[in-house]
Amino acid sequence: MTQNSETAPEDLGAPVSYLVLTDGMPVYDRAGDPVGTIEHVLADEREDVFHGLLIATPVGPRFAGGDQVDGLFERAVIVTEPAVRLAEPSADAPADLAESHATGLRRAWDWLIQPK
Repeated sequence: MTQNSETAPEDLGAPVSYLVLTDGMPVYDRAGDPVGTIEHVLADEREDVFHGLLIATPVGPRFAGGDQVDGLFERAVIVTEPAVRLAEPSADAPADLAESHATGLRRAWDWLIQPK
């Protein structure tokens, strides 16, 4: 995984919609520490529902639900947690998760396992 070293967390650009996020965009936590890069945006664009982000991290793929995304910007994304505290995509989400988060984890898993 490579980080865009020219993009500092302080210079994120203007806020944007999830519709314009691109794969490979850097993701930072609230402290400004690198989390990883966007691997895939999970959304139902027809219904305008943003489920979250599949993020490539040094500890493997992680899912940040829409409620864990603090900001979407032109040059980076801010999430509420460091990579190690984000959930791993899974076909079987834990029962204690909110339904929207569990749905996002399953969608992330389905995207990961599909043939590319």
